[in-house]
Amino acid sequence: MTTAQTTELDVQPTPLALLLLGREADPKSERGVECPGDLPSPSDPDLVARARAAKEKLGDKVFVLGHHYQRDEVIQFADVTGDSFKLARDAAARPEAEYIVFCGVHFMAESADILTSDDQKVVLPDLAAGCSMADMATAEQVAECWDVLTEAGIADQVVPVSYMNSSADIKAFTGRHGGTICTSSNARRALEWAFGQGEPSATKVLFLPDQHLGRNTAVRDMGMSLDDCVVYNPHKPNGGLTADQLRDAKMILWRGHCSVHGRFSLDSVNDVRERIPGVNVLVHPECRHEVVAAADYVGSTEYIIKALEAAPAGSKWAIGTELNLVRRLANRFAPEGKEIVFLDRTVCFCSTMNRIDLPHLVWTLESLAEGNLVNRIEVDKETEAFAKLALERMLALP
Repeated sequence: MTTAQTTELDVQPTPLALLLLGREADPKSERGVECPGDLPSPSDPDLVARARAAKEKLGDKVFVLGHHYQRDEVIQFADVTGDSFKLARDAAARPEAEYIVFCGVHFMAESADILTSDDQKVVLPDLAAGCSMADMATAEQVAECWDVLTEAGIADQVVPVSYMNSSADIKAFTGRHGGTICTSSNARRALEWAFGQGEPSATKVLFLPDQHLGRNTAVRDMGMSLDDCVVYNPHKPNGGLTADQLRDAKMILWRGHCSVHGRFSLDSVNDVRERIPGVNVLVHPECRHEVVAAADYVGSTEYIIKALEAAPAGSKWAIGTELNLVRRLANRFAPEGKEIVFLDRTVCFCSTMNRIDLPHLVWTLESLAEGNLVNRIEVDKETEAFAKLALERMLALP
């Protein structure tokens, strides 16, 4: 046996490695795994009746928001449904509601808290319902990235544009540095605004945290080339980029992605076209660039819904977005003879979105009905101020 084989390497496992091995806990990501009280059994046949009774008891004091990706058992109790930004605005437009129960994920509830009044309380039924994409950009990592841009001598030329699917900390960073927020439906307008903040030939955009939406918008919608884009990897020194690469780039894309939309591949598109002749491929812009390039239609969640509403009877569609929504749309339009299938053969729900289940919702509503405030999402005032500034810039986009 050689010395190399017998020598024990002095390598310390990272916190993430310990978490994955089950030897450590992350208080931030594990919040809400246990509630202060027992959840109802998921097999309780009275769950639906209990939810209705608690919601009726609360009356106008509660307003339930349901994201499109929620499971049917939860979405049936939503007062309004929509994407993350639509729901946050809906909450702000309902000032008489004391409690905003957000059936979505953590960053969505934060946005609702930022946009609602101080008298309103935003509640997330399970605090462990996070977002893997939003978690791919932390405040510390982004601050370090800005230092790298400063050292490269280009920070004063960079305008941050952050996707709505980001934490309040990242939205606040964006507001503090003169940037704006965008959604998947107004990303192009946000980028056009950003490039208009300085000399167009010199201005650059730092796009957070979804590289795919940033790349697809820049290349597909705005005519840039892939060479105009570089990917900043927060896990590598200087983001894995040289100062020259940063200076030459127009789009500095954060290395983040959606765990659901990132699953779809070019093979998925080719396979469904072979299986279903005449199928229309409709995907979300969070998908990889090669998937978006091969699709027939590309758009936000709301765009997808409207496209299917306007589709002719008998048409065939393969949808590249979260399965709960695809399945709901397939059932909705089946009577019209519209064939709607999931783009990939492999079934994939958004696992964190699915943490909001009926037992958690019942526990939340019954607790509120009994006067017990649970799982409140509250953004600190300084973060809220800068995050709101970035959101207001988005609202002012033409």
